[in-house]
Amino acid sequence: MNKTPLTGKSLDDLRTLVQELKMPVFTAKQLAEWLYVKRVASIDEMTNISKKNREILSQNYEVGRSEPVQVQESVDGTKKYLFKTAAGHFIETVFIPEDDRATLCVSSQVGCKMNCLFCMTGKQGFSGHLSVSEILNQILSVPESEQLTNVVFMGMGEPMDNLRSLLGAIEIMTADYGFAWSPKRITVSTIGLLSGIKVFLDKTNCHLAVSLHSPFPNQRLELMPVEKSFPMYKLLDELKKHDFSHQRRLSFEYIMFEGENDTTRHAVELAKLLRGLSCRVNLIRFHAIPDVNLRTSNEEKMIAFRDYLSNNGITCTIRRSRGEDIFAACGMLSTLEKEK
Repeated sequence: MNKTPLTGKSLDDLRTLVQELKMPVFTAKQLAEWLYVKRVASIDEMTNISKKNREILSQNYEVGRSEPVQVQESVDGTKKYLFKTAAGHFIETVFIPEDDRATLCVSSQVGCKMNCLFCMTGKQGFSGHLSVSEILNQILSVPESEQLTNVVFMGMGEPMDNLRSLLGAIEIMTADYGFAWSPKRITVSTIGLLSGIKVFLDKTNCHLAVSLHSPFPNQRLELMPVEKSFPMYKLLDELKKHDFSHQRRLSFEYIMFEGENDTTRHAVELAKLLRGLSCRVNLIRFHAIPDVNLRTSNEEKMIAFRDYLSNNGITCTIRRSRGEDIFAACGMLSTLEKEK
């Protein structure tokens, strides 16, 4: 019999659970501490809960942790972990160590529905949403769990398309009873699902990263079919209603394609488009993927693009590429072969 995971349940969920099982109300707080502070892997380890109540819990519940089934390490120290989901699918999670940071790039879906031209996850298609438990398990079960400084929702899937699980995971990550993280340690990336973004901005204080990749709607549509349903002009109009000048950071991701979106004309239009927004632009090298006829811009063009934006009042950086040799870099995650 498949048991229900306790990991992923909020304190309110745990209170409901213990009431249904006729346990003392304070047991909920104990469970939360064991799950999210002490991070145990089994109910038997919850030693301040009576043996009788642990047995009752064990009849229908489990902690819900699972170790990665595979790891690959890049020459630059980046590690890519493979996790198996409850439904038997696979997802990838990337650990990126830096001087004073340890970032985990987590997945929110198995595959993705959005079919962006430049992304291997999109080529895989969509197999399912991850539960709150499966999102948090990536954070809790990598060997580097205790040293993480940041989590970015930039792995497989579109987080705003799995909004319920995204918000559930963020609640536990930031709650006093959970990981007690500052929202500033969490960045959520989206290709621009406006309906989800509105809820996300209203309910959290986490950073937002928006994939743009072209300032021209027609070209963006060729790269990202989402432009048809959620035009970037509507997205930018919504973002301008929010304050990004203090606690929360807004960034735009811009993958650079040789001869496609790396011209002065693009830089000029992008500067116009973002004027008035407190934001930064991250320029990203394109990482070649099979059957896609795009090439990455050279260093000279990326520097010129960055300098134009910087000189026109927009903070702009060139993101360092990590983990390309193990297909862990931006746009390269895929478990298509495993799914087959």
